[in-house]
Amino acid sequence: MTPRLPALGFAVVVALGLLAVPPHAPASAAPKVRAHATFAGGCFWSMEAPFDKLAGVVSTMAGYAGGTEPNPRYEQVASGTTGHAEVVQVVFDPAKVSYEQLLAAFWKNIDPFDPGGQFCDRGRQYRTAIFYENDEQKQAAEASKEHLESQGRLPAPIATEIVRLRAFYPAEVEHQDFYQKNMKRYWSYRQGCGRDRRLKQIWGE
Repeated sequence: MTPRLPALGFAVVVALGLLAVPPHAPASAAPKVRAHATFAGGCFWSMEAPFDKLAGVVSTMAGYAGGTEPNPRYEQVASGTTGHAEVVQVVFDPAKVSYEQLLAAFWKNIDPFDPGGQFCDRGRQYRTAIFYENDEQKQAAEASKEHLESQGRLPAPIATEIVRLRAFYPAEVEHQDFYQKNMKRYWSYRQGCGRDRRLKQIWGE
């Protein structure tokens, strides 16, 4: 028969070794914080690479946002009938890279003055936009846009939209990491579309 413990205080019981207390879980066992950032910058083939190379970015995914059709297909979005834009969704570690740093990378990889698309890709499906998920992201996006405008050296008004993300739909697997899986086709498209020439005109080297 197991003897009953006397009615001792909890601290006394622990001190006497009569009650095992599990050790605290190590800090490494705590779940890692992940956040999302979603940007539209024209053809999504060209928008994964700038974020993939940033320290603190966990992954990127091409997809669709900003439209009305649920679960759209590439052909539907490309036709311009669903209202979606081609986007890249960035999963990042806020302890290693800030949302503001992602915004800076976004601006330097788009033509923010073009309301009709990007480079050789025309239509609303290729518009530029920042899709924020919360008020903090909204405020940061608006502040970054105001900072660019305040410099007084812009050749035209910024056409990039700042809108709430209602839904994100991943693109088909063949569009994921396209710049890595189909390098020859990707670079042929990128050069033919004049993306780098235009970015150099706007932002310099």
